[in-house]
Amino acid sequence: MSADVDVVLPCLNEADALPWVLRRIPAGWRALVVDNGSTDGSAEIARELGATVVPESRRGFGAACHAGLTAATADIVCFCDCDASLDPGLLVPFVAEVRAGAADLVLGRRRPQGRGAWPAHARAGNLALSRMLRRRTGLRLRDLGPLRAARREELLGLGLTDRRSGYPLQMVVRAADAGWRVTEHDVPYLPRTGASKVTGTWRGTWQAVRDMSRVLAEPPTARPLTTTREGTPS
Repeated sequence: MSADVDVVLPCLNEADALPWVLRRIPAGWRALVVDNGSTDGSAEIARELGATVVPESRRGFGAACHAGLTAATADIVCFCDCDASLDPGLLVPFVAEVRAGAADLVLGRRRPQGRGAWPAHARAGNLALSRMLRRRTGLRLRDLGPLRAARREELLGLGLTDRRSGYPLQMVVRAADAGWRVTEHDVPYLPRTGASKVTGTWRGTWQAVRDMSRVLAEPPTARPLTTTREGTPS
């Protein structure tokens, strides 16, 4: 039986966080845990907890996300980090918005809860990229967070090519170029379990910004779309 919604969970050594995350997958949805070379038993834990494990040997956040997208079969696909910083249950209204035709891509704007939830250097990098995104596409987004929902066929149609840290940004840029209605809603952002592979250090953040800057330098693929924060054309 096909799942109502597929949730892609890119995973690299998240054994401690997986139980918390998978317990919060809404009933009727399928968790696709994309194992990106874990050495801590993450894949085995995910299987034991009922998730579908998708192996992806090529390292990179984008590689893991895209492997999950191509393995998905549900009409609507969601993305969520696998480090317990975001509750996948928060995706329920995102899916409802996409299903109702009110938006084509729904993003979660992270609102830190407690000390250490979002390091200063990571926030600074995100803010800079949000401003660059607005100049490039006109989208007035305040975050480029990983919690998101859209229809699978439309996502595949974007032809996403980045396989590193630029993947989430490329999704938004190409969606805007294609005239998608993009909306953003606040979500609580918790301190993650374990160390971040990307934004845990200034070096990791800088590399992510470099990856995303390359995406922003790509020529437009279609007519840009300008929206307000809640998706009303301006």
